[in-house]
Amino acid sequence: MSALYNLIQGEADVADESDDESFDEETGEVRRKANGTNGVNGHLDDSSEEEDDDDEEAARAIREGFIVEDEEEPEERARRRKEKRKRRREEREEEEAGLDDEDLDLIGENIPGYERRAPSEPKLKRLKRGHKEENEERLPRGVNDIFDSDDEEDTQRAFEDRRQNIRGVPDEFADFIEQDFSEGEGRELEDEDAEVARTVRRGLGAVKDTAGLDEAALEDLKEAFGDGGEYDWALELQEQEDQEDRRGDTEYPDALSKAIELKDVFEPSQLAERMLTDEDNQIRAVDEPERFQIARKPYKHLILTDEQFREESVWISNLMWPKKRLDPDLREPFQKSVAKVLEFMITDEYEVPFIFQHRKDYLIHAAKVHVTPDPYNPNAPEYVVSAEKLLNQSDLWDIFDLDLKFRALIDKRNALQKTYDNLKAVSSAQDEVFEEMLPMAVTMEELQDVQDYLHFQHSSRLADMAIVNGTTTNGAQRRPGASRMIFERIRNGKVYSLVRAFGITADAFAQNALKREGRRQYTEDPAERPDDMANSETILDPPDYSSGPQCLRAAKAMFAEEISLSPKMRKVMRQTYYMNGVIECFRTEKGLKKIDEQHPYYEFKYLRNQQLSDIARQPDLFLRMLRAEEEGLVEVKVQLQNYDNFKKRLYTDIESDNFSEVADAWNRERRSALDMALLKLDKVMARGVKENMKTECENQVAKACREEYLKKLDQAPYKPKGMVLGTVPRVLTLSNGTGTFGKEAICWAWVEEDGRVLENGKFIDITVGDSDKGIKDGADLEAFVELVLRRRPDVIGVSGFSAESRRLYDQLDDIVRKRNLRGAEYENEDGQDVSDPLEVVIVNDEVARLYQTSDRATMEHPGFAPLTKYCVALAKYLQNPMKEYASLGRDIVSLSFDPSQQYVPEEKILKQLETAMVDMVNLCGVDINDAVSDSYTANLLSYVCGLGPRKASQVLKAINLNGGVVSTRAELVGDADQHRLPAVGPRVWNNCASFLYIEFDITEPDSDYLDNTRVHPEDYELGRKMAADALELDEEDIQAEQQENGDGAIVRKLIKDEAQEKVNDLILEEYAEQLERNFNQRKRATLETIRAELQQPYEELRRNFAILTTDEIFTMFTGETRESLCEGMIVPMSIKRVSDDSIEGKLDCGITGTVALEDISSKMEGSAKSYFSPHQTVQAKIMSLTRKTLTARMSLLEEQLRRPYRKDIDRMSDEWDERQEQKDKESMQIKNDVSGRTQRVIKHPLFRSFNAAQAEEYLGSQARGDVVIRPSSKGLDHLAVTWKVSDNVYQHIDVLELDKENEFSVGKTLKIGGRYTYSDLDELIVNHVKAMARKVDEMMLHEKYQNGSKADTGKISLSSPPASERPILTRAPSERWLTTYTEANPKRSVYNFCINPKNPGYFFLCFKNGQTAQVQNWHVKVIPGAFELRRIPYQDMRALCNGFKLLFTNMQNEKRR
Repeated sequence: MSALYNLIQGEADVADESDDESFDEETGEVRRKANGTNGVNGHLDDSSEEEDDDDEEAARAIREGFIVEDEEEPEERARRRKEKRKRRREEREEEEAGLDDEDLDLIGENIPGYERRAPSEPKLKRLKRGHKEENEERLPRGVNDIFDSDDEEDTQRAFEDRRQNIRGVPDEFADFIEQDFSEGEGRELEDEDAEVARTVRRGLGAVKDTAGLDEAALEDLKEAFGDGGEYDWALELQEQEDQEDRRGDTEYPDALSKAIELKDVFEPSQLAERMLTDEDNQIRAVDEPERFQIARKPYKHLILTDEQFREESVWISNLMWPKKRLDPDLREPFQKSVAKVLEFMITDEYEVPFIFQHRKDYLIHAAKVHVTPDPYNPNAPEYVVSAEKLLNQSDLWDIFDLDLKFRALIDKRNALQKTYDNLKAVSSAQDEVFEEMLPMAVTMEELQDVQDYLHFQHSSRLADMAIVNGTTTNGAQRRPGASRMIFERIRNGKVYSLVRAFGITADAFAQNALKREGRRQYTEDPAERPDDMANSETILDPPDYSSGPQCLRAAKAMFAEEISLSPKMRKVMRQTYYMNGVIECFRTEKGLKKIDEQHPYYEFKYLRNQQLSDIARQPDLFLRMLRAEEEGLVEVKVQLQNYDNFKKRLYTDIESDNFSEVADAWNRERRSALDMALLKLDKVMARGVKENMKTECENQVAKACREEYLKKLDQAPYKPKGMVLGTVPRVLTLSNGTGTFGKEAICWAWVEEDGRVLENGKFIDITVGDSDKGIKDGADLEAFVELVLRRRPDVIGVSGFSAESRRLYDQLDDIVRKRNLRGAEYENEDGQDVSDPLEVVIVNDEVARLYQTSDRATMEHPGFAPLTKYCVALAKYLQNPMKEYASLGRDIVSLSFDPSQQYVPEEKILKQLETAMVDMVNLCGVDINDAVSDSYTANLLSYVCGLGPRKASQVLKAINLNGGVVSTRAELVGDADQHRLPAVGPRVWNNCASFLYIEFDITEPDSDYLDNTRVHPEDYELGRKMAADALELDEEDIQAEQQENGDGAIVRKLIKDEAQEKVNDLILEEYAEQLERNFNQRKRATLETIRAELQQPYEELRRNFAILTTDEIFTMFTGETRESLCEGMIVPMSIKRVSDDSIEGKLDCGITGTVALEDISSKMEGSAKSYFSPHQTVQAKIMSLTRKTLTARMSLLEEQLRRPYRKDIDRMSDEWDERQEQKDKESMQIKNDVSGRTQRVIKHPLFRSFNAAQAEEYLGSQARGDVVIRPSSKGLDHLAVTWKVSDNVYQHIDVLELDKENEFSVGKTLKIGGRYTYSDLDELIVNHVKAMARKVDEMMLHEKYQNGSKADTGKISLSSPPASERPILTRAPSERWLTTYTEANPKRSVYNFCINPKNPGYFFLCFKNGQTAQVQNWHVKVIPGAFELRRIPYQDMRALCNGFKLLFTNMQNEKRR
């Protein structure tokens, strides 16, 4: 009954962890905790309190100077303590029996006229809060509280209070000085304080004023009162316990004082998300670039030999060389360059940016070319240096990826070799094919071929070996299938003699097919015919093979299997497929109906004979074909051209050359076995080719995304006129969002160059008037002009979500021109102060759209409207695009870089985008001190060479512990003498040092100019030598300068004397030759870098800020591209205004369409107003499209609408199956004629000529509750209304039309289900569909609603947010959640609601009546304005819940009767 009572009386809520109440598992009653305690008024209900009374009483006696009389008997003392304990217990019982304010309020709620008491400050507030905080310390903390220091402060405060109580005398200066120590130093000082306190404490019980007493009197006093040390043993014991509490008991793991680790409190997924697992900490600690550690994690155990290292360089070179298109003479230098890069990556552990920046000379092939002597110029050089770039930065990333693939290849090869070695050791097996093919396998496919061969030939031995070892063989052993066991029986039986009688082995046949150099393997014919031999006693092997035909079939199957599993034969087939294979696309029955000429998949519906090389040049096409195949619309096949000729050539390789009846019979059987093998090989090869082509196409699209991302990143901040490239501008940004210009608010934000948002606001009307026409200026125009004149921005940025934003841009440009608004003044070449008209720029808003609704925006600007946050992001994008992209983190994949990126796995895209960010961040460098203080700059730190998100956080933490400022690059590796903790290890520092710069301050003696440049510390001496040569200093001058001002004195002098341009006079070629000759260092490019950095440290190398092109603006404002919207397309247009001679309307994308009189109708008589009206939706054809002004000229002529748009695709004659296309059109036409459907057009803004699938696709991106009215398949007296119930859930409503004027008009009476009647479509939408949509919203916002379906419902955490904000969390079946809840609460029942996606408009009510009951579910139907449960309507959710409880109670009562 208890469970039923809970279900009826109240909802079974899951309590929040922070609520101060719990329930009794036996009674089901709620117990409320008073401020985290179990007693009354904050007192702890603890039995240990009575035991401590004696100690407290004795300590009180000591503090007050009283002494317990020695004469007091122990019985008397025990009696007195017992009385005190009894008195305290009685006081507690009285307090518990009393009614507090909350009890009185609860009682008073049932008394009319009772007024609730105002909450007052509780008594013993400090004590109660202290107990609550103590109790809360035991609760697990949330992920967001990992780095909170509140608990540490509370612990410190509690320790101080405890220390004062121990000492007995509070320290009056305890809170006077704020301590600022590290944890270790703080504990040492606490111990020192305790020692001092212990000395003071020993005199607490003695009389302090001893003036006038002689020595004998003092002795008597000590004998009578003691010297205060009687309780030292107890106080020292307490001190030891306190120290153990602070230290933690490491000797006893089960002790309460053991430190709780994060993994003891948080879920592994939470720790992994915050990068706080043991593995993450290991990555932080290891002195190796983070990206290297993560990428090479699967191959930690693998150590390449010198021979394998040389093999790798050749392997990678062979893969990259065909794509480089370099001169054939550069093949050897290219291979050496690849080998050197691998050495840098593997041996030196240098990341790609380091190699590209500081080992650039090894990526270039430089050669001296002699020139013909010039008789007129005797001083002309004898030779010129010809330089050819062998590898670029993208190639370095490819080498890094290929290195990982080679490691995987070697790892698998080693595993196979070990398996084979073990096999030989156990069974003395010798397999020449395996020994020959394993070293020759250079791809994973070829290794897989060798592995399949090994497991086929030696399956029984490998199985026996696995049984003996008690485990699998290096992960290579597989459980044999039934077919393998059959082949093993054939191999070990008599029938295998018939296999040998085929006269040639599978390996020998494959050798012939490969056409390698060497002697051809000839086929020998037996003396008997195959059927005669199969019937002989030497072959028959009953009971399995008791007849000749049965033996012959088994022998052919065995021989075919050997051929299909031969590594050489698979190599032959693979080469043939890649050379002569073609891709062909065949539509399915589903595709026949769904893919029409307007469908994006129609481009390949009948595609044939596509060469693999052609497909490789169109990766997007092939990926779309595979996606269509996944959807069941087409079938993509890989086939061989001239397959019959290829098969005939293979016949000659397997047949014998003899001429006899026996030879002919055996050749027939050989061909038959080969045909069987080819069927298997074709499937394997086709699957492998498709998979490889898919991988290659995905890689190409991912790299295209990387290149596009690089273009976005490769733009400096917007450059104000007259300023140096890289100067951060002051920006004013405006946006009207989706609003109509001139009618809805325009939000704006003013952002300073340091990123601070100093001002923001809204305008409504800033239009410029026209005095000639009597049009006044907009109400907010003067306020806008005043803002510009007051703030003096460097640029005005504009963007938005619709074509209306283009009008805002035009208006702002007009204001600037007419009001002569100008930018900041600057000095021109003539030394005059000038200014230019203020520039208005349309800003790329892809980052701002994500930012405006992000948690980061809410945290940074909590009081701003979303559109204002959008403006802030636009301004920051103008100030530094790279920082804005870096701030997105993993959300960067939600941006569109390539139309086909949706077909590529997200991780593959993310990996390529990360490499682009790494390249650009290291090109620009990061000011390490800015990263410490600015979170936006800190986002860049994880992309610095050698670092990553884990090491970046470690660097920031170490810098903050060291004081928060870095003075030199050398400080990052730590300094024990100056007590500086290392931020990174030597190897990581070597990678990142040159990409972390420190601003040079000439007034600081420790500041090094080279720390502010791209010069690596390993090359500082070269830079100082070049500076000395530029200043023409001799050795003595250099030594004197360095002894006086340090190692950086020479460069400092060069800067101080402003003599940087002198380095241009240095001849670096000879210096580079000397370095290579004497030190074997190639530094020519490095010397050029040093020369540039000495003149302009960390010069801005990015391109100028990219102004959006017309096509980019068109796509941003409309969402359309040149492919999705172009001339000739027929699209719906909503009419906005009709005049006598023209029609003006809007396309769905926001473009303004105009229809001239001659384009309306050739049969129209009279005015256009007689035929068309505003808000009517018509089908119109785009005749011309102006992308800059976002306008289009449309046509409504019937002859134009009869010619649908068809994309022109250039195809060869044999690449399109026109015959099949025509045949399908005829069959579809016959079906349409039979159905007799006539296309209807209705004058209503929500009408679309869609079928059900098209309506669902259209509503997919719309909001919940949106509607489409469409033709019905039931005839001309029906309409269909489709509305969006939820994501991927759509309800189709059949509407019966009555009282129709004609077959094409809308009926005056509309009926739905024979139950609801409406007079027109608008009434139906408002009173039926929208009424149901409101009920759906009410259901989904209810606290008992869970996202997901009944079988796929999100699991709710113990502190779940409201349903409206609740994402679909870790998915688990609803029944499991209900079961888990009732297991945790056996006496309670629970219910919830979830959507029924299979029946749109219905919800499930799932409930479980106690722990032992079965999970049940009832259907809840949404009807206009109500919910229907068991055919009973309920007006709202409260009534529904109460009705459910009542129904359930009645059902239970009936069962009991």
